[in-house]
Amino acid sequence: MDFRAAALEELAPQAAALGRKAAFVGFDGFVDTIVTPVGLRTGPGEQFQPIPTIAAFAQRIAAAAGKSTNLEFFPRLEKLGGNGPLMANALLSLGAAVRYAGALGRPDVHPVLRDFARRTEAVSLCAPAHTTAVEFDDGKLMLGTMASFEEVTFPRLVEAMGEGALWDVLARTDLVALVNWTMLPHMTSILDEFVSRVFPQLPPRERVFFFDLADPEKRTEGDLREALATIARFQNHGRTILGLNLKEAQQVHRLLGEAAQPETEAGLRDTARTIRQHLQIAVVVVHPTKSAACATRDGTWWVPGPYAEKPLLTTGAGDHFNAGFASGQLLGLSPSACLTVGVATSGLYVRTGHSPSFADLRTFLQTWSQS
Repeated sequence: MDFRAAALEELAPQAAALGRKAAFVGFDGFVDTIVTPVGLRTGPGEQFQPIPTIAAFAQRIAAAAGKSTNLEFFPRLEKLGGNGPLMANALLSLGAAVRYAGALGRPDVHPVLRDFARRTEAVSLCAPAHTTAVEFDDGKLMLGTMASFEEVTFPRLVEAMGEGALWDVLARTDLVALVNWTMLPHMTSILDEFVSRVFPQLPPRERVFFFDLADPEKRTEGDLREALATIARFQNHGRTILGLNLKEAQQVHRLLGEAAQPETEAGLRDTARTIRQHLQIAVVVVHPTKSAACATRDGTWWVPGPYAEKPLLTTGAGDHFNAGFASGQLLGLSPSACLTVGVATSGLYVRTGHSPSFADLRTFLQTWSQS
């Protein structure tokens, strides 16, 4: 059976099941401004030719060395952003019950994040960060201002939520997704508190832990090693998943002393398998833009994705993949079906700019399986 049809068959009886699953997600929060870089302006408003690629943008910047230049960003959209809010929003749309804690505004929640905060009964820890997402045909540049993340600490989380309330929420949670390690300077210490103090005190339960590094290029090798070792300790308390895009997977692979693998089915399978073996966790998943692979102790799996040549939006695609994959894990789907749900959730999001519902996802999978 085709992998898409097989995923649909597994998904069919699960229409209401996600509604019985609870997720806790944290801890970042952004206000994203999506912009297009102007290459040549021919009139007001949208009368311009965009700079199409990152390489062309780099050439424009390099040509200004020793001189100066003016760069215009044409605003497309202001929206909620951050790995946590985007993943949480996607989980909500798919039907899960979600609680959020993160950088949404202080003393008041930022207007762009207000509806999200209401729907997730969110606890806000500090002011949100701000990102200008410069989108090109071949990728995006995320220009961030995130000084407020210094305030995201475990003591601040306990102060804002209350120790009893935090313990109670986590005791009843099926999925704990702690994401954006790179940009949160105190995230490793938060993870250590969770795995050392919190979960050892909670009653046993089938839990899924999901972690996302969020481009650790700017962090030291020592910091990254410590974070990976701390993430691995969560396996003692539940099924632990590390989600990586291609760049992140390649960096972790190198850090672990492994030779680079090509972006092929075999290369992606091997990268996921090797990282999982080093960390000894339940699942490692690697998701480039055109496919995805994962490894468990039982083997490796790979699926192609519904790649969009001209996506409406790319910022948040990885977070939607993570939400889809994690949802599949919550539902007990096979690894191949989890990957398929992940790439379909992401593929639908980049085409529409909206987080899909469960019904949207099934319709998209039906259409995709017939193509």
